[in-house]
Amino acid sequence: MSVLLIPTLGPFHILHPRYNGATIVELVRLYQPHRIGLASYSSEELAAGSWRDQHDIPLFHVLPWAERAKVPVEALDAQAYLKVQAEQFREALGQYPKGQQILAQAAHLEEGLRELLCRPHTPADFTQAPLIEALRVYHREYERFFGEGPATGFRQRRMQQVAERLGSSQGRWAVLVDLLDYPLLLESLPQGVCQLPQDHPPTELERQRSILDRAWQLHEADDWAVLLQQLGKVESPEALYCAAQIYLAAGQPEDAFALLEELVHSDFQYPEYLPGYTLARYGQLADLLGQREKALRAYRAVLGLSWAPQEAREMALAGQRTPFRLG
Repeated sequence: MSVLLIPTLGPFHILHPRYNGATIVELVRLYQPHRIGLASYSSEELAAGSWRDQHDIPLFHVLPWAERAKVPVEALDAQAYLKVQAEQFREALGQYPKGQQILAQAAHLEEGLRELLCRPHTPADFTQAPLIEALRVYHREYERFFGEGPATGFRQRRMQQVAERLGSSQGRWAVLVDLLDYPLLLESLPQGVCQLPQDHPPTELERQRSILDRAWQLHEADDWAVLLQQLGKVESPEALYCAAQIYLAAGQPEDAFALLEELVHSDFQYPEYLPGYTLARYGQLADLLGQREKALRAYRAVLGLSWAPQEAREMALAGQRTPFRLG
C-alpha cells in the first residue's frame, strides 16, 4: 500500500494560481492511483454532496475526472458527524460571557490560519517543515484552549482511524485531506507508505484555471481588457460566464447578455456550480433588458436544478418576486 497525501484548502484554492483545482487533478493524474480517498468526508457526506455547499473547490474537478478515468472514490472518515458537534460546541460557547471570552482569546489562531491560507502556495510548500509545524502549533494551541474533543471535532481520533483504514488496504491511494486534518493524518500513517505532493511545470489546464480563478475575484484595480483577452483564449463555458461578468461590471449588460445567450444554448454543465450561476445571471440580464418572460424561465430553471449554489438560488428567488435592476 502507498499513499499520496494531498492537502486541500476548500474555497481558498481560488487564491493559489500554482495550487488550484486543476493542480489537484494533475497531482492525482500523475500518481495514477488505484483509488482516491477523501480523508475528511464520510460516505454519507459524499453521497449527499455536502461538499458543494462548502465550496470545496478540488472536488468540483477531481470527482468528474475520477468518473471519466474510472478511478473509484471512497470517503474514509467514519466519524465525520463529529465535525457538526464541533460547530455546535462553539455556538454554545458563544451564548455565555465566559465562553465568549475564551473564543476571543483563541481568535488569533483563526486569523493566523487565514493568513496562511491566503498566501499563495505551490504543492511543494506543503512538504516543508515550517508550514507543517505551523499547523501543528495551531492544533496544540487550540487544544490548550478547548481540549481534544467536541471543540476540535475529535480530529486526532478521526485521522488515526483513517490511517488505520488505509493501513489495512492494498494498492496506490491518492488521498485528499483537509488542511487542518493533514498534519494529524501525516503523523498517523505508517512510515514509508506516504508521499507528499511535489512541484511540476504548470499544465495548460492549470494555467487556464488560474485565469478563471482570477476572473471570479474581479477587482476594480484589475486590467479588465487584459483579463477579457486572456479569457478569450480559454475555450470553456466558464470563461464565457466570467467574461459576461466583466461586461456587466463595466456597465455593458447587452454584451454580457449576448455571451450568456450563447452559453445557455451550449453544454455548460461543468463545473457543477456553473449552471446555477449562469441561469441566475441570465435571468437578471433578461430583466435588465425588459425580457421578463425569458427572465422568469431562467429563474425557474435555477430552482429546478438538482443542486445550485445558495447564492444562485437566492438570486432566482429574488428575481421571481421583483424584476432585477442594477443598484
